[in-house]
Amino acid sequence: MNLDFSHKPNYFLFAQLLVRFIETQSKQQNMSQLNISFEQLEQIFQGDSAATTINLEGILNIADEYQVETLTGDQKLISNYQINSEQSQLQLELNSAAVEAVIQGKALISPDATLHQ
Repeated sequence: MNLDFSHKPNYFLFAQLLVRFIETQSKQQNMSQLNISFEQLEQIFQGDSAATTINLEGILNIADEYQVETLTGDQKLISNYQINSEQSQLQLELNSAAVEAVIQGKALISPDATLHQ
């Protein structure tokens, strides 16, 4: 018996899910930092544990390219991130101008998928 596995992670889908989670959280409470536990990330990523572990860096590389239109031009939503494996959490620093624009109802500008490999 020979099984071929061709599971390819959909980084853009997971990045979209993460950014929508950030958008929802920022509308509920104006914040400049967000800590997300790995358990919560796995729920956000619909139970895909690989997305929470080995694929997380790739997903974050896409997620941190999301922008929001502000008065001073397009601003990245995520200004910095850190994966803290000891505390099993993702720590995000959010751009306060971008968060304010999201709260005001400005739409997110997603990265161009054709430019990424």
